[in-house]
Amino acid sequence: MDLVNIQNPSDWNKIILALPNAHILQTWQWGQVKAAYGWQPLPYIWKDNDNNITAAALVLCRSTGLGKGAIRLNVLYIPKGPLLNWEDKSVTEQVVSDLEKLSKERKAILIKIDPDVPIGWGIPGNESSWDDLQGIGLKELLIDNGWRFSQDQIQFRNTVLIDLTQTEEQLLSAMKQKTRYNIRLAGKKGVTVRIGSPEDIPMLNDMYAYTAVRDGFIIRSADYYDTLWRTFIKDGLAEPLIAEFSGKPIAAVFIFHFVGVSRYLYGMSYDEHRETMPNHLLQWQAMIRSKELGCHTYDMWGAPDEFNEQDSLWGVYRFKEGFGGKVLRTLGAWDFPNRPLSYQLYTRVLPEVLHLMRRKGMKETKRRVMS
Repeated sequence: MDLVNIQNPSDWNKIILALPNAHILQTWQWGQVKAAYGWQPLPYIWKDNDNNITAAALVLCRSTGLGKGAIRLNVLYIPKGPLLNWEDKSVTEQVVSDLEKLSKERKAILIKIDPDVPIGWGIPGNESSWDDLQGIGLKELLIDNGWRFSQDQIQFRNTVLIDLTQTEEQLLSAMKQKTRYNIRLAGKKGVTVRIGSPEDIPMLNDMYAYTAVRDGFIIRSADYYDTLWRTFIKDGLAEPLIAEFSGKPIAAVFIFHFVGVSRYLYGMSYDEHRETMPNHLLQWQAMIRSKELGCHTYDMWGAPDEFNEQDSLWGVYRFKEGFGGKVLRTLGAWDFPNRPLSYQLYTRVLPEVLHLMRRKGMKETKRRVMS
């Protein structure tokens, strides 16, 4: 089985559509957005002896230096990939081995993978939870090959999935009573939801910055989200849903849809009229809209690493829990430290750099909101 670098990426999305667990973060559009902000997208495929494509990975490459005047080395990252049938042992072992070789060829400090491979379903300890042997087997293979569970989990490890093949009545009946009540309350209060357009992006950027400052999380620059949202809207892979009260936007979500899965990647709101429960209605309308788009699954994007009140995502999870979804626990991100000494330095320096960047980013976001 051969590893091949794709020179003509025009049909990249068609290639990955045919593979298991094709993900929006592995699309060519995601790579192009990242290319505008310092990453080089490298699309690779694996072919068997019959010329069939058995695996694919959109690898993102970025050059970094460790300290002043240091030699610049690469960091490789495969967001929500690679894509393959992880139950095929021979393909799995070949892909893992080839990625290790790729990190050496690219003189990388590390290569990070982040596949959507389940290690379990449900909240650990509950009677309805169970482990997934597929993810557990892959974890053992990675450990045997010298990979390490990453300190830098860029994406959420766990999430909440909702089965959209159910009828609207079934979806509502699976929700908690309070959630159904709040959805209906929003409608009675006069909250409406509309599909947004690129013309709404400046307003959405302002609302997202306001949300970040209020809730204390870090976001990127307005230019980044402008590029990201416009790219995916233009190519028909995303759309904003905007909740309004008396004709004024008060909350919004961005849903991204690809290969039958709709994902709620961004949410935002103002403080005004929060008592009208716009966020509950938005999630419900996002499910309805996703069904209209032909999606079979709604990914609420993010659940706690540890399912207890000390986890920073606990409050967000309790909101999502009300919609009756199923918890998916995945393998998370794993690093292959191609240069062990540089990797140790990198993992020590990175938290400090990120902390400084986040402080700077929060200050800039506050200035945007206050201006």
